[in-house]
Amino acid sequence: MPVEEFVAGWISGALGLVLGHPFDTVKVRLQTQTTYRGIIDCMVKTYRHESLLGFFKGMSFPIASIAVVNSVLFGVYSNTLLALTATSHQEWRAQPPSYTHVFIAGCTGGFVQVYCLAPFDLIKVRLQNQTEPRARPGSPPPRYRGPVHCAVSICQEEGPWGLFRGAWALTLRDTPTMGIYFVTYEWLCRQSTPDDQNPSSATVLAAGGFAGIVSWAVATPLDVIKSRMQMAGLKHRVYRGVLDCMASSVRQEGLGVFFRGLTINSARAFPVNAVTFLSYEYLLRWWG
Repeated sequence: MPVEEFVAGWISGALGLVLGHPFDTVKVRLQTQTTYRGIIDCMVKTYRHESLLGFFKGMSFPIASIAVVNSVLFGVYSNTLLALTATSHQEWRAQPPSYTHVFIAGCTGGFVQVYCLAPFDLIKVRLQNQTEPRARPGSPPPRYRGPVHCAVSICQEEGPWGLFRGAWALTLRDTPTMGIYFVTYEWLCRQSTPDDQNPSSATVLAAGGFAGIVSWAVATPLDVIKSRMQMAGLKHRVYRGVLDCMASSVRQEGLGVFFRGLTINSARAFPVNAVTFLSYEYLLRWWG
């Protein structure tokens, strides 16, 4: 099993994470809190109340963990394609895999990454939803002092399985979405690149960016449900499952609730996934 795919996925994931985390913080808050009138209002209030550092809450943990998850996604995807087609990444342009194989490999990568991602994503969402400003004399401390304290607190208060709260919604979100993600990227690259040639940097950037937008457009409804289920334990609210969370959210806020964060997701998706794919492709070419 080639390890280069995993290393390239880790590095590209870390680069994308640093670029996209401020957008992700705004997205999570819009999906789980009702105190903001929109993206600009959320950004302004976050900056005024918590300074620029407020946009980077919860990032220290993902920079190591989520990057590893991205490594799993790209590594499993590439190695599943290798198993299905008997061609390596370096041979894909000369012998392009079918879109069916790309979709299956993407779905496999999405499914496997979920159970690496779930605990890290839960901790990230809990930390991002802490709106307290940085510690000042006399001000109440935040509920969680950091990622390790957050993980320990969840285990103590909700049990070890509390770390996997929302994992089923995450599975439903990521398994088909990652298939669509990689198919979109491959299709756009092939449409813009002559046969037997590697796509240009501009093509990779554009294809990666649009693949990110398409995948998040598909994923956002379940992303909302996933975030709400992850916050349910903190709010002492129990959903009986994904369908119950969906029904409860629609009753209280209407169908529009499923599209909360779609605009900020799309704005974040283009640059993050463009950088992710460009760094991934060039690292593999460099090593190849």
